[in-house]
Amino acid sequence: MNTPNKLTLIRILLVPAMLIIYLINIPGEIWGIPIYAIILDLIFSIGALTDKVDGYLARKNNQITNFGKFLDPIADKILVISAMLILIQMGNLPAWIPVIIITREFAVSGYRLIAVQENGNVIAANKWGKIKTVSQMIAIILSFLDTNPFGTIFTQALSGWQFIINLLVTVFMIVCVIATIFSGYEYLKDGKDLLKDLS
Repeated sequence: MNTPNKLTLIRILLVPAMLIIYLINIPGEIWGIPIYAIILDLIFSIGALTDKVDGYLARKNNQITNFGKFLDPIADKILVISAMLILIQMGNLPAWIPVIIITREFAVSGYRLIAVQENGNVIAANKWGKIKTVSQMIAIILSFLDTNPFGTIFTQALSGWQFIINLLVTVFMIVCVIATIFSGYEYLKDGKDLLKDLS
């Protein structure tokens, strides 16, 4: 197994590590942020970094494999969705955001699968998809460090660090949701002829 694929597997293995840290609920705080939340943030950040590194190494060293093509997007989705579910459990994230993201992922993944089966085309990410990915990662990383739920700036008067981080989380999550919707729409719009042939 080559290095990029090993990094992809590591990304999947980080998910149970996150669950264990969350369930243990290590006591204590640093700068008002729970220690367990900081550890979760570090684990997720490592996972997000491996996503960039494994793709870079696979392209640079010509180590792109069918196994990697199959597992890499699955590993990404497992990591992101698991992190969001943990954030919901922590009370930091409303459920409607992951619902939109998960719905889009299923729709786009299904469309990509059909495209590959029908004509062998691998559908690349569009610009909205790239915006979604970047804003999503930033929003999740910041959410673990936020001691207030998403959107608290609209309902309570926050100050200092709490205001800044909640504002950033709220903005990046909103951008992520908007990009998720538009990227899903673009995929389905571009593939309407393909889907029409299947009806």
